[in-house]
Amino acid sequence: MRLSEQEIINAICLHMAERKRLQPNQIEVEMMWDEDYGFSAEVLAEGRSQIIIAANILEAIERYLLTQQNVRVFRDQIQLQLDEEIVADININ
Repeated sequence: MRLSEQEIINAICLHMAERKRLQPNQIEVEMMWDEDYGFSAEVLAEGRSQIIIAANILEAIERYLLTQQNVRVFRDQIQLQLDEEIVADININ
Protein backbone atom coordinates (compact mmCIF):
# COMPACT_ATOMS: atom_id res chain seq x y z
CA MET A 1 0.00 0.00 0.00
CA ARG A 2 1.28 3.48 -0.79
CA LEU A 3 0.08 6.83 0.57
CA SER A 4 0.66 9.92 -1.53
CA GLU A 5 2.05 13.13 -0.10
CA GLN A 6 -1.50 14.56 0.02
CA GLU A 7 -2.71 11.56 2.03
CA ILE A 8 0.22 12.01 4.45
CA ILE A 9 -0.69 15.69 4.81
CA ASN A 10 -4.32 14.71 5.47
CA ALA A 11 -3.14 12.25 8.13
CA ILE A 12 -1.07 14.96 9.83
CA CYS A 13 -3.96 17.45 9.68
CA LEU A 14 -6.36 14.98 11.29
CA HIS A 15 -3.82 13.97 13.93
CA MET A 16 -2.79 17.50 14.88
CA ALA A 17 -6.40 18.72 14.88
CA GLU A 18 -7.29 15.95 17.32
CA ARG A 19 -4.33 16.79 19.56
CA LYS A 20 -4.97 20.54 19.50
CA ARG A 21 -8.78 20.27 19.60
CA LEU A 22 -9.20 22.07 16.27
CA GLN A 23 -10.87 21.29 12.97
CA PRO A 24 -8.61 19.65 10.37
CA ASN A 25 -9.19 22.55 7.98
CA GLN A 26 -7.58 24.86 10.57
CA ILE A 27 -4.24 23.07 10.12
CA GLU A 28 -1.74 23.72 7.33
CA VAL A 29 1.11 21.31 6.60
CA GLU A 30 4.21 21.52 4.45
CA MET A 31 6.24 18.34 4.05
CA MET A 32 10.03 18.65 4.06
CA TRP A 33 13.07 16.48 3.45
CA ASP A 34 16.62 17.39 4.40
CA GLU A 35 19.77 15.43 3.66
CA ASP A 36 20.98 15.84 7.26
CA TYR A 37 17.70 15.63 9.19
CA GLY A 38 15.51 13.40 7.01
CA PHE A 39 11.74 13.79 6.84
CA SER A 40 9.83 16.44 8.76
CA ALA A 41 6.82 18.69 8.36
CA GLU A 42 6.00 22.26 9.26
CA VAL A 43 2.57 22.48 10.87
CA LEU A 44 0.78 25.82 11.11
CA ALA A 45 -2.16 26.02 13.54
CA GLU A 46 -3.71 29.07 15.16
CA GLY A 47 -0.94 31.29 13.82
CA ARG A 48 1.79 29.16 15.38
CA SER A 49 4.36 27.16 13.48
CA GLN A 50 5.67 23.80 14.72
CA ILE A 51 8.15 21.41 13.14
CA ILE A 52 7.33 17.73 13.59
CA ILE A 53 9.86 14.97 12.99
CA ALA A 54 9.51 11.66 11.18
CA ALA A 55 8.36 9.81 14.33
CA ASN A 56 5.38 12.19 14.63
CA ILE A 57 4.59 11.75 10.93
CA LEU A 58 4.60 7.97 11.35
CA GLU A 59 2.31 8.27 14.37
CA ALA A 60 -0.11 10.38 12.31
CA ILE A 61 -0.06 7.80 9.50
CA GLU A 62 -0.76 4.97 11.98
CA ARG A 63 -3.78 6.83 13.38
CA TYR A 64 -5.00 7.79 9.91
CA LEU A 65 -4.92 4.22 8.64
CA LEU A 66 -6.68 2.95 11.76
CA THR A 67 -9.41 5.60 11.92
CA GLN A 68 -9.99 6.28 8.22
CA GLN A 69 -9.26 2.93 6.57
CA ASN A 70 -9.66 0.51 9.50
CA VAL A 71 -6.16 -0.90 8.92
CA ARG A 72 -3.88 -1.55 11.91
CA VAL A 73 -0.18 -0.99 11.17
CA PHE A 74 2.90 -0.41 13.27
CA ARG A 75 5.75 2.02 12.67
CA ASP A 76 8.15 -0.63 11.45
CA GLN A 77 5.70 -1.34 8.60
CA ILE A 78 5.84 2.26 7.32
CA GLN A 79 8.68 3.61 5.20
CA LEU A 80 8.79 7.26 4.16
CA GLN A 81 10.33 7.64 0.70
CA LEU A 82 11.36 10.56 -1.47
CA ASP A 83 10.11 9.88 -4.97
CA GLU A 84 8.82 12.75 -7.13
CA GLU A 85 7.00 13.61 -3.92
CA ILE A 86 7.19 12.29 -0.36
CA VAL A 87 5.28 9.01 -0.11
CA ALA A 88 4.72 6.38 2.55
CA ASP A 89 5.06 2.73 1.63
CA ILE A 90 3.16 0.49 4.03
CA ASN A 91 3.99 -3.20 4.28
CA ILE A 92 0.72 -4.95 5.07
CA ASN A 93 1.19 -8.66 5.69
